[in-house]
Amino acid sequence: MKKTISIEGMSCGHCANSVEKALLAVSGVQQVAVDIASKTAVVEANASVSDDVLTKTVADAGFQVVDIA
Repeated sequence: MKKTISIEGMSCGHCANSVEKALLAVSGVQQVAVDIASKTAVVEANASVSDDVLTKTVADAGFQVVDIA
């Protein structure tokens, strides 16, 4: 499954790396592509990875999830 997460608070490469590293640490996540310009992260993961887990992971990294599509 592929999901696009809209994230507030990312403003630099360090921010993007923090989000990418946090999401890749989630069990079931295979790939993450973070785009600072569009403030999104595209996540490829198993169906067992819930939106709640993704939201909490991003929040724990210090950023705010606006939407998951």
